[in-house]
Amino acid sequence: MSSPTGPAPGPHLRFVGVSTGSSSIMTVFPRWAEALGLQASLRGVDLPLDADPSDYRAALVDMRDDPDCLGALVTTHKIGLHDAARDLFDELDEFADQVGEVSSVALRPPAAPGRPRQVLGAAKDPITAGLALEEVLVPDHFARGGELLCLGAGGAGTAIGWYLAGRRDRPGRLTFLDVDEHRLAHLRQVVTGHAPGAAVETVPVAGADLPALLASLPPHSVVVNATGMGKDRPGSPLPGGAVFPGQAVVWELNYRGSLEFLHQARAQAQHRELQVVDGWRYFIHGWTQVIAEVFQVPMGPDVVEELAALAGDGRR
Repeated sequence: MSSPTGPAPGPHLRFVGVSTGSSSIMTVFPRWAEALGLQASLRGVDLPLDADPSDYRAALVDMRDDPDCLGALVTTHKIGLHDAARDLFDELDEFADQVGEVSSVALRPPAAPGRPRQVLGAAKDPITAGLALEEVLVPDHFARGGELLCLGAGGAGTAIGWYLAGRRDRPGRLTFLDVDEHRLAHLRQVVTGHAPGAAVETVPVAGADLPALLASLPPHSVVVNATGMGKDRPGSPLPGGAVFPGQAVVWELNYRGSLEFLHQARAQAQHRELQVVDGWRYFIHGWTQVIAEVFQVPMGPDVVEELAALAGDGRR
């Protein structure tokens, strides 16, 4: 397990990821902490993509037993942490329980003297996905016949499916691709359990004809890269020459990295009339929701916009 890195010991929030040092939050968080009056720093904890379950458990126990640690935001490892350390949480919110992921860890005083601090887990991705999508989609977007194609069935993909399947004008079809058939099965269970009438299709990447899938999408569809490719590892989930459906919303969940998928979409944006969105606002909403949970501070729309302005265009 990687040891936390960052400022000198003291009250802090941990950031569990793969390459946390290159994230914009390392420069943004101090500005936000000052604006919100938080006496805390940010410390990164890097774990490999194929981390052992024991690493997740050790990371969570170390947070719980460090009196200076106030909580954590978890990215990339949300499902891994939930699956490996579910029994170490005293409480999970509804989303974490339904989706099977933890993106926010909040630490509270012990329930009784001599006991460890309480560990509260939450899954903020469904909320974060909804906030980010509602900034892009008009209220009746899918009434025009668009569908969803989500590349990736991990925590973010599952949360996007959960949110859109419950939308009043949900897509006529929600299609998910992933290399892992177990993730696809889990996603189907979560999304159809939440919205039994949703038309959910899960497709293993092996043998999938991605150009044909794209060609089958009607105009105004939403195409999402939720694979992590282009950030945690180079490349795009789409082959070269893949053509996006006309008038589609193309959402790259990453905002930093090689971003090959984003470049593919931008190259077609004008002649295919695409609305291309990167992950910057998703990043803003994800962090502000966790900060609200961990530090128990109000996070209304005005506060979010103030913090977004302080962050500037901090992509790096």
